This record gives sequence, C-alpha cells and structure tokens, in this order.
Amino acid sequence: MKLLVKTTWTRLVAVALSVASAIAVAGIRDGATAAQAIPEWVTLFDGSNLDAFNPVGDANWTIAEGVVQADMGNGYLVTKESYSDFHLRLEFWVDGPANSGIFIRCADPQQITADNSYEVNIFDTRPDQSYRTGGIVNVAMPMAIVNTADRWNRYEIRALGPRLTVWVNGSRTVDIEHDGFEQGPIALQYGAGVVKFRNVQISAR
Repeated sequence: MKLLVKTTWTRLVAVALSVASAIAVAGIRDGATAAQAIPEWVTLFDGSNLDAFNPVGDANWTIAEGVVQADMGNGYLVTKESYSDFHLRLEFWVDGPANSGIFIRCADPQQITADNSYEVNIFDTRPDQSYRTGGIVNVAMPMAIVNTADRWNRYEIRALGPRLTVWVNGSRTVDIEHDGFEQGPIALQYGAGVVKFRNVQISAR
C-alpha cells in the first residue's frame, strides 16, 4: 500500500511539474509576443530641426532652445508620414489668447480642418466651451476641465481603430469610439497667441 501511494504521489508531482512548465513556457512566449507587438517610440521633434514635418500656411515657426514656436500668421506643421493606429505624446505651452490644436488622421494635408480630420483642441478661451482644450472638436466634449495657459503641459493622444483617448497632464479628457477618419498625417496648429511645442514623440503600428 505504501509503495502504491508513493508511486501515485510521484506521478501527480510529475504531472503538476509538467503543467507548470507548459504554462511558464506559454507565458514566456506570450510575453515575448506582447513585447514585440509594442512599437518603439520615434521622436518627431527633438528640438533641433523640423525634418519630419512640412509647413503649411504662413505661421512664423522658429526653433530656439529645443522648442518650436509661432506667434504670427496661421498654419500647421504637418508630418510627412501618415498614421492610422498610434500613441502620440508631446508638450505644449500657450498663452491666454492662444488657439492651437493637434489634428490627427488628416484627410488632406494641404487643407486641414476639423471637418476632414480629428482636431484635439488647445483653446482654453474658446467662446463655445463645449470643445475647449482636451476635447475633440465636433466629436467629444472634454470629461475634465484643464486650464493650460502660461505653463508647460503634456498631451497624450491614442488612436486605435475607432477608439480615441486623450489625456491632458495625466487627466483623461476623452475616451470614445467614433467611426470617422481612419488614416492621415498629424498636424500641429498655430492659430493665435503664442504657441510652443517640444518633445514630440509617436509610437505607431
């Protein structure tokens, strides 16, 4: 009887170890696959040049001390590459009267509007506050009010298929699904006031 119990126990331990080993191997494979599936961050603007962008319009963009800024004219910095699914992060500084925004999945890189792309707004003093800073114009009102004038702020924008998520300084302001624009360049806008951008990075599939 003792021999039978010992043999049965030995078999159970062997089976358990085999199952644990299989799970561990599967976990390693899944982890490796997940790691490979996460794209690396690519810097679009590092403070030295605008090689990743085409200027559109007459905004007076200049680079100084790692920052690109404008305070006159009207225009955009439009990425040369087109993007569909991505995670964008950047820092911006605006004064009180500033009107700016991040346009994503732009259908026409020469004629950029909120009607042919998603405009993630930077406009604290927008007359209609429905789509102020943190919102997507005509699509999603911000879930949190974040005032951004006269300081550096961090924007994060994630677009995965129809799901659009936006964070301002860590506060989630938009999280929706919207069947609209699927692919296109990204544009940094200058509309009014003083607008500055730095540390523009993207992780795209």
